[in-house]
Amino acid sequence: MRFFLDTANLEEIRSAISMGVISGVTTNPTLVAREGVRDFHSHVKKIAQMVDGPVSAEVISLEAEGMVAEARELAALRENVVIKIPMTQEGMRAVKVLSSEGIRTNVTLVFSPQQALLAAAAGASYVSPFVGRLDDIGEDGIGLVRDVAEVFSIHNIETEIIAASLRHSKHVFDSAVAGAHIATVPYKVLADLFKHPLTDQGIQRFLKDWQELSKDNG
Repeated sequence: MRFFLDTANLEEIRSAISMGVISGVTTNPTLVAREGVRDFHSHVKKIAQMVDGPVSAEVISLEAEGMVAEARELAALRENVVIKIPMTQEGMRAVKVLSSEGIRTNVTLVFSPQQALLAAAAGASYVSPFVGRLDDIGEDGIGLVRDVAEVFSIHNIETEIIAASLRHSKHVFDSAVAGAHIATVPYKVLADLFKHPLTDQGIQRFLKDWQELSKDNG
């Protein structure tokens, strides 16, 4: 499973790239606004120049014609920009057009296997089931990822699954087991994946042993 970083913060992206563990970035106007940025397109272009892999940028129009127009502008920023489209009838009309033009799309706000199947049928490159938001209302977010992965496998669907709205490291593990191709995570969740108390204890033990050894050699 690959990792995308869900952020618009350039320092977080630089840090994650330096770790060698992320393959792309997902972002949206809300995340960009949090950074105090006014020029959305310029910021997306900066991110796309930093990252070798896909950079998902979201449209804000609700009608297909507007989505397509926005998508063409965003896709023209750099070849690795992927367009985030909401799971609606208008959104799927836009995905169909964009797919025919060779513009990759990431269908977001997916909350059922049926929606994922419709997105794939329209030509989506990626679908993003939202795990955490389903959990918030007492439903099984990971179960959705598992169901989508199963039906995609049965029907040999090439659309990739991005497990989104992941709130903690257990979500990441469960998404991998459930069959997600990609996990998109906030920087904090990415950092938490590195942590384990036994790793910390092991490092402290190594340092203590080295100090003892240095005293003996002294």
